Amino acid sequence: MIEIGSRARSLPAPPATVWRSLVDPTQPSTRPWLNLLADEMKPTVSSADEPSTVVWSSLWPSRPDDQIHFDLETAADGGTLLRFTLLAAGDPPDQSKTGHLRFRLNQLLFADLRYSYGQ
Repeated sequence: MIEIGSRARSLPAPPATVWRSLVDPTQPSTRPWLNLLADEMKPTVSSADEPSTVVWSSLWPSRPDDQIHFDLETAADGGTLLRFTLLAAGDPPDQSKTGHLRFRLNQLLFADLRYSYGQ
């Protein structure tokens, strides 16, 4: 697998809460945040180690073997430092597609997920 994107940002919720959000993004007791586009599909959790790591399958049917790895750490303010790493299986996508995939992960995690916590 080849790393084609990685970014870390802080979220206001503690790691255990963020971990649960990633493991079950459609929990009935939480605000919806995994707003997928027409060319995306709900990921499956390949592995998870509470509360520090989660691995998702690809969001994109056109790239079914890609993976998204999440690493969670407690931030200084008690929130979570969340890092995603996007890994491509086989040949990496072209520059335009890579930019789109990274943009979507940034939007889903650091906008939609963040706002689901009220901030």
